Amino acid sequence: MPSKEPPTEMPLHRTPHSIRVMVLALVAALGAGCAGSGSVPAAAVGGGARGTSESAMGMPGESAMGLPGESAMGMPGAQFACTGLPAPGTASCTLAINLNAAPSANPNQPAALIPGLHPADLQSAYALPSQNAGGLVAVVDAYDAPGAESDLAVYRSAFGLGDCTSANGCFRKIDQRGRTALPAPNGAWAEETALDLQMVSAACPRCTIVLVEADSASLDDLGAAVDTAASLGPKAISNSYYALEWSGESAENVHYHHQGIAVTASSGDRGYAAYPAASPYVTAVGGTSLRAASGGWSESPWEYTGHGCSAFVPTPRWQTGTSCTTRSAVDLAAVADPQTGVATFDAAAGGWLVAGGTSVGAPLVAAAYALSGRPAAPGYSYRHPAGFRPVGGTGYQPIAGLGSLNGVSGL
Repeated sequence: MPSKEPPTEMPLHRTPHSIRVMVLALVAALGAGCAGSGSVPAAAVGGGARGTSESAMGMPGESAMGLPGESAMGMPGAQFACTGLPAPGTASCTLAINLNAAPSANPNQPAALIPGLHPADLQSAYALPSQNAGGLVAVVDAYDAPGAESDLAVYRSAFGLGDCTSANGCFRKIDQRGRTALPAPNGAWAEETALDLQMVSAACPRCTIVLVEADSASLDDLGAAVDTAASLGPKAISNSYYALEWSGESAENVHYHHQGIAVTASSGDRGYAAYPAASPYVTAVGGTSLRAASGGWSESPWEYTGHGCSAFVPTPRWQTGTSCTTRSAVDLAAVADPQTGVATFDAAAGGWLVAGGTSVGAPLVAAAYALSGRPAAPGYSYRHPAGFRPVGGTGYQPIAGLGSLNGVSGL
């Protein structure tokens, strides 16, 4: 990954609207393998009202594929689990695997030999009261992850987090209708699911977890899964996926608006605003690079973070301090850089891996909401900025929003 510090905001990068739409549509078609077919109308990518300091593509030098040095398969030193851009009306997972850390297939690997950030690191870096009971956290992902429970067992055993199984009632897996007619498996999304469950456990070992598997990666199916998750009364719902914005996206907001339940969404890893992070009803989680430093932690903005001004969503009245004239699609941030990534275990993907992407932050922050005991709407965070550590500068920052967690007082 580039070591240079990303700018807090960049001058405009202009791409003709018609060309941008055609390029994104072509790339989306090539990358539809990780997405499902959906009934949402075809997206009108780009265009619309934008803020004055962010381009439709995100940042200068960015193309339909993302930022300089990025390809459909990933970014320098990392590989996307869901490759290419999502097709219109569908979502892609936001997981990036560090290619510089060799996987280890040994499920009994001693913790000291497991690369990547461990639960204790995350708890320390974000001052999480992980001893709290937390309550129920729901994780929504597409397709079935057959090894989800067994992978979670390996992860929790390695780090001494205790059992969380269907047998003891800590873990439950259901389909988007709340039943057990699980969808077809998908290896890329299964990697995402493994990470999501493990990040909830890392932040909140005493939380109970329900995994709701959507039939496909269509936003209609994912939205139905979110509604099912909400019907179970969780403290928070995690969504680690992104879709390209389109003019009709506000029709999907109903799925992410559940009174008394915190809903988190990854901001994406392509450098520009995405949905559902742009929804006014979710806490959009951007990305950072997190490193140990002088007995503490050092954190900087991660340049591949999805961010910017929504093409279609007006500024929520609670969002303040941004340079956008529309919804700025990041509210706060957590580690996402694969080169400073987290340990995760997925037997089917090779065992122990180092993972990043804004996939890490959505479940981590969802679990932190549960730890707070009073999960609130995102506007609460803007009224309590002292609950966050600034990342990349004082005040609101386009990539990191209000900053990273400093305990749970801002949630």
